[in-house]
Amino acid sequence: QVQLVDSGGGLVQAGGSLRLSCAASGLTFSGYAMGWFRQPPGREREFVATITRSGGSTDYADSVKGRFTISRDNAKNTVYLQMNSLNPEDTAVYYCAAEWYGVGSGNPKSYHYWGQGTQVTVSS
Repeated sequence: QVQLVDSGGGLVQAGGSLRLSCAASGLTFSGYAMGWFRQPPGREREFVATITRSGGSTDYADSVKGRFTISRDNAKNTVYLQMNSLNPEDTAVYYCAAEWYGVGSGNPKSYHYWGQGTQVTVSS
């Protein structure tokens, strides 16, 4: 059974940092491109960052470029999202997702498995 377990969310002040983790099990992790998406209150799910299967290439939404960093450790079956310089507009539920043999799409419909989400709240 495939499981993606998101963790690391919480309440942080503007300007602060958080590191999200997503631990995968039940799949061949290195065969999946991984993505982070978020859903702000009252809005649709949106793309945040993706990373290719090897970790050699990444992509970011314009709103997080220069502040967020996606990385992965294929030996630990885990993908990370380091979030720095957080602002209240980053408040959302954050989800990791796995795209089988993908290239790291920004379209959530391309992803096959999803984590349960972790809440990130940034106070002003």
